[in-house]
Amino acid sequence: MSETWRGLVLRFHFYAGVLVGPFVLIAALTGVLYAATPQLESWLYSNQLRVPESTSSVPLSEQVKAAVAARPGDTLAAIRPAPGPGDTTRVLFTSDGDARPTVFVNPADGTVVGELMTYGTSGVLPLRTTIDQIHRNLMLGEPGRLYSELAASWLWVVALGGVFLWFSRRRAQRTKPTTRRHATIGLSVLVGALFLSATGLTWSAYAGENVAAVRQALNWTTPALEGGGDHAGHDMSDPIPVSPGEVDSVLATARRAGIDSGLIEIVAPPMAGMPWNVSEIDRSWPTQVDAVAVSGGEVLDEVRFADYPVAAKLARWGIDAHMGVLFGWPNQLVLLALGLGLVALVVLGYRIWWLRRPTRGFGRPVPRGQWRKPPRAQLVAVLVVAAAVGWFVPLFGLSLLAFLVVDLVLAARARRRKDTEPSPSESSPVAG
Repeated sequence: MSETWRGLVLRFHFYAGVLVGPFVLIAALTGVLYAATPQLESWLYSNQLRVPESTSSVPLSEQVKAAVAARPGDTLAAIRPAPGPGDTTRVLFTSDGDARPTVFVNPADGTVVGELMTYGTSGVLPLRTTIDQIHRNLMLGEPGRLYSELAASWLWVVALGGVFLWFSRRRAQRTKPTTRRHATIGLSVLVGALFLSATGLTWSAYAGENVAAVRQALNWTTPALEGGGDHAGHDMSDPIPVSPGEVDSVLATARRAGIDSGLIEIVAPPMAGMPWNVSEIDRSWPTQVDAVAVSGGEVLDEVRFADYPVAAKLARWGIDAHMGVLFGWPNQLVLLALGLGLVALVVLGYRIWWLRRPTRGFGRPVPRGQWRKPPRAQLVAVLVVAAAVGWFVPLFGLSLLAFLVVDLVLAARARRRKDTEPSPSESSPVAG
């Protein structure tokens, strides 16, 4: 079976490696940078993040008032109390985009120590945001997301194809050193590559929508608080701002309700009289992401991580591991090694192609027509699976069709050249 399929797999492994390799290379390099950002940000933004340790502190409400005074006219969005001694409290304000002005306050005396823009629900700082945007979309916005989705869509195909090729030739007596290194590194990063591909697709534009639809249909979604407040009876056209003085009682109520993580976020309601949402945001192990809605000293609703569906827990852990936060620095080291391994794979892959390119006269080009070798029933089954995967992962399906069209065009050119040249020879860019 391996002999009948080897040629066809080799051709697609080559096509995917050559054409998708640059996208995988960029994703791997930016992923390596992203994995190292916590330490880089801790050093770069030390003035905003760290203060001298103190055994005393002022009430959280006083810290919030100091931040509000530093940005008069802005609307309070959320508060992230200092998680430990020497850390600062973050007070976030609303804005039109993802970036939110954030004031950093010394909890010991309530003085403002700095301001930065933080981004998204995770509240990442500017350095990590820049690297994340390069990793996600090359800083090109929504169109740029196609690059990362294309890399994630093909990474698992290239990885599994490489494993098949390794098994099909594992008994060969002679293998060139570059090929051996390529195979060894590929087997070493196989599991990690499959993991990055699967979790990366959950964030993608098109395949991500299909993943979300499946989770919704199977009730695998992450539970959300339903105690966000009833707008009935409130004039939202002229909302009454919330009072920072409420923060202390809200936090005390949430603590009594079991919100015991050091890392929490208190989300202010859009207007006074509506519930505050208090959530744990510690995504390390063990994961603490419980949440409660609080109003008038009472808990109106709660969501516990223990009650998440299994699929929602796996999604949470998968995303956090992909970001390097699930197990702290060991998670970062694994991602660094994995990213560098993928970089080496791409570079060695191009090296193998360069050494075996047909113009050098080396190697054994894989002739066209490999699709005729596998048994018809097996080929039909593979085509059906490929069509299903291509529908669920649209960029994979479209790029696969593009590869086939390119191959047909090159085949037609080769036939015309063969008809016009006195000594027939197949001109193929594909090498083993």
